[in-house]
Amino acid sequence: MVERRMSVATHWGSFVAVVDSGRLVRIEPRGDDPAPSPIGPGMVTAADDNARVLRPAVRKGWLNGLPRAHDTARGADSFVEVSWNDALTLVSDELSRVRSQHGDSAVFGGSYGWASAGAFHNAQGQLHRFLALGGGYTDSRNTYSTAALEVILPHVIGGHPWSYQSRMPMWDEIAENCEVVVAFGGLALKNSQINPGGLARHQTQDLQRRCREAGVRFVNVSPIRSDVAGFLDAEWLPVVPNTDTAAMLGIAHTMLVNGWHDEDFLRRCCTGFDRFASYLLGELDGTPKDAAWAAEITGISRDAIIDLARRLTTQRSLIMVNYAVQRADHGEQPIWMSVVLAAMAGSMGRPGGGWGAGYATMDATGVAPGRPSVATIPAVPNSVPDFIPVARIADTLLHPGKTIDYDGQRLTLPELRLVYWCGGNPFHHHQDLHRLTRAWQRPDTVVVHEAWWNTTAKFADIVLPVATGLERDDFAAGFSDPHLVSMPKVREPEGESRTDHQIFAALAARLGYEKEFTQSRSEIEWVRHLYEQTKAGLGDEAEAALPSFEDFWRSSTTELPALAGPFPGSFEALRSDPQRFPLPTPSGRIEIFSKEIDSFGYDDCAGHPTWFEPTEWLHADLADRFPLHLISNQPASRLHSQYDNGGHSLSSKIRGREPVTLNAADAASRGIENGMIVRVYNDRGSCLAGAVISDDVMPGVVQLSTGAWWDPVQPGLSGTLDRHGNPNVLTADRPCSRLSQGPSALSALVDVELYGDPPPEVLAFTPPDLEH
Repeated sequence: MVERRMSVATHWGSFVAVVDSGRLVRIEPRGDDPAPSPIGPGMVTAADDNARVLRPAVRKGWLNGLPRAHDTARGADSFVEVSWNDALTLVSDELSRVRSQHGDSAVFGGSYGWASAGAFHNAQGQLHRFLALGGGYTDSRNTYSTAALEVILPHVIGGHPWSYQSRMPMWDEIAENCEVVVAFGGLALKNSQINPGGLARHQTQDLQRRCREAGVRFVNVSPIRSDVAGFLDAEWLPVVPNTDTAAMLGIAHTMLVNGWHDEDFLRRCCTGFDRFASYLLGELDGTPKDAAWAAEITGISRDAIIDLARRLTTQRSLIMVNYAVQRADHGEQPIWMSVVLAAMAGSMGRPGGGWGAGYATMDATGVAPGRPSVATIPAVPNSVPDFIPVARIADTLLHPGKTIDYDGQRLTLPELRLVYWCGGNPFHHHQDLHRLTRAWQRPDTVVVHEAWWNTTAKFADIVLPVATGLERDDFAAGFSDPHLVSMPKVREPEGESRTDHQIFAALAARLGYEKEFTQSRSEIEWVRHLYEQTKAGLGDEAEAALPSFEDFWRSSTTELPALAGPFPGSFEALRSDPQRFPLPTPSGRIEIFSKEIDSFGYDDCAGHPTWFEPTEWLHADLADRFPLHLISNQPASRLHSQYDNGGHSLSSKIRGREPVTLNAADAASRGIENGMIVRVYNDRGSCLAGAVISDDVMPGVVQLSTGAWWDPVQPGLSGTLDRHGNPNVLTADRPCSRLSQGPSALSALVDVELYGDPPPEVLAFTPPDLEH
């Protein structure tokens, strides 16, 4: 046996693929990665499993031309395998028909999702380029992960929604200067396995250890104890889900009435504190937001809230807020309030202190402030101005013509006749999957590029098989990660799979713009071109830091030169001289009160941080029927739904189903023991899961991670049981506010019961019926 060892880059790290005679034998961690993700080796089992889409396939009802008014079988129908020539003709003809009859805005190309790593084979970039050259398309805006954050932060601290990543303290700075970190929403190390675009080596775990070894103390404000790594010895303050804003208000009130707040920074570097202080003191509504008020709402004791206020203002402190807290009703508020609390505490703009968001959400945040620009597939301007907020896809399909608010604008939802999805999985990301199922029946045609028969593929009309990241040439460049990693093709594409680029090039040829799309380059020529563009973009002196493409391709990894600060919008510069270094906000300062947001007149997002009672939470009337709050967080065993059929994710299942974690008291009162199959349910739906009993989850809370491929017993039937454990059959498709229209997945009440019947077989990884 002659084995070849080849470089592999993924969102969850870089690995070495061992190949023998074209067969993938195994995937190994790189020797220089101190904390390799176990997801990588698990990719082998999924590379050629039974769930692979091997040939183009068309849904039988769509192929037979059933009248749309009577065709509601999308998701439950069988498929007919066809030739590539026939499939491409069907897609190109349908694109032409929809554009000519309904206009370019009737084509939806939002296609939200991570897809796979790679600068050239970026699924969304390829799709958007293809659709834009063809006349345009309706796009989506923001992300399911951080929609509320992306909209609120430009109002509060200014700049690009993601510019905060370079403006907050890095881990090495925290270790050297910080004394106490208070993490709202936790600091789950499992999330740092990933980095969008690729990752050379994992650094977050070691950097966190250095902080603890340097004496930094951590406080975990979360419903889940294990949201902070055990080696940090964090103090755990269990908090009622969705009440982080109330906890912060109670801390802020304590600072204010005791005179502990940083009056100088608030006066010089912020605007609107007087308006906010009136709210804190209850002058506007008769309710002081004091520690006792906050304790009643949050479940954190009054004394603990007062103690936090004292520690935050007497020590060099850092307030962290995780992305999870903003995926909830009024999700903008904890983000906004965390900035205000940091501004009051006295460490804003001081080394290692102040404020930051998303630490440990990926192995990039807090690791490096950024990297030089890396060339990607060139974008083409989209001639269609219409867009929808990313989480409003079901609303758009169900209610075309409806007007909604979004960040001070009034949007009219377009009528979408053709949905083109490439590189994502809406039947993972979206909330209330039964509602999405009803909405998904509305368009004339759904085209999907997929490597596996997951739920999105089963709910398509035309499925085109695509090559995976192991089956094409590319190079990876992660978010803020200065490393470039080569990605030579490890194996040939399975079955008749083609790359997204090959598919779009063939479609563009039929539609008359192949040369514009490909620029007459082959795929490996594109990869070389983008690398050389990246090299040239570094400037004359820095360009020499990168090797030739041939040397890079052989060596597998190279490093870009570091970016030098200070970065635009620096809080340190703001503190030093707010007149000379203003923030890119209307006032040039941190906007504790935003005149712009106030002018929108939204009843669910005021002009300053405000406590709004969630629709679903443990103090709601609905909790009498559904007394458990569902935390549908990110999984440890995969990235979102990617490689749920991989070995690592499969090994985490309980009797083939996703694990759900309950507190021991909640489990005992329901007669549930470890390993039992349970039914998690509310009025929106139900799913089966395997019980895990742990006091890491506070009483009244259950945790069921996202990403298990949805497996409905009767697809298309609203409320049908999910066999596999997807929490989005339970979450509400409700915008967190009129400002951002973001998802509110973490505002959901449920109950759990022992499932007494023989559990049905899991069919999530079984292809649909296929005719040849």
